[in-house]
Amino acid sequence: MSTERERALAALRDWSVPGRRADLAAAAWAAGATVVAIAEAARVGSRQTIYDDLKSRGIDPSARPKEKKMTATAIAVDGLNGATDDQPGGRLYEAVIAQREGRADAPAKEEFGRMLLLSLAVSQYNELRAALAKEEEARAERDRALHLVEVRWEALGDPAGKGSWLHGHHAYVVAVDSAHRAIDAWKAVAKNVEGKGSLRRGSDTDRLVDAYERHILAAGHPPVNKPDIDAEAEAARLHEELNQADEHRRRLAARTLGLASQGGQENGS
Repeated sequence: MSTERERALAALRDWSVPGRRADLAAAAWAAGATVVAIAEAARVGSRQTIYDDLKSRGIDPSARPKEKKMTATAIAVDGLNGATDDQPGGRLYEAVIAQREGRADAPAKEEFGRMLLLSLAVSQYNELRAALAKEEEARAERDRALHLVEVRWEALGDPAGKGSWLHGHHAYVVAVDSAHRAIDAWKAVAKNVEGKGSLRRGSDTDRLVDAYERHILAAGHPPVNKPDIDAEAEAARLHEELNQADEHRRRLAARTLGLASQGGQENGS
């Protein structure tokens, strides 16, 4: 027998050892995975199965505090944050006052121009970074919802699944509806990203990009680039693929229900 085949069979035997799934679920939990993520990875039809696995290893799933949503903290460079710089107390505001009053601490014209460009670059950077964080979060939720549809469908064919087939199919129907909603929610966020300014080079943005590269990146802040997203087209494609798969599954479910109904009539006759 080949070494590769031996490894494959050994892995299968290891998975078949009683309690192995519970051990792996506990390890995933310790690594920070949620019950939903563990249930999806383990390909089980019910989260209760994972709750039982975790409790069998002395873990209370309700004891972990909920994770905070992803956020993008606004940055400031050289005291410029792009939001309040031109308001009382802001660097640009104070620079303008110093110039008007002819004070010795007033910045030179070249320095004031640099501050203005940097303030604009920081403003765009913070706006784009916050929008990208929201898009990433919405995309992750969208993909999780789409994956849950597959999990719910596969659970219908699990002979060890808990509950009736109708209850399981209803959970699948709800998952499909939730996936459509998640796609639309992501599209709305992604379209907002499309409307944000880009920090890529272009004929009208070279000076802002220079400020971004020479000061923001040089200060150690991570780079941001607006992705080429066609939210409308991608959402339409995802809706269509989901609808096509659901229509096919509806036909299969109808055949199952038809056979079940026929069997019930025969037993009643």
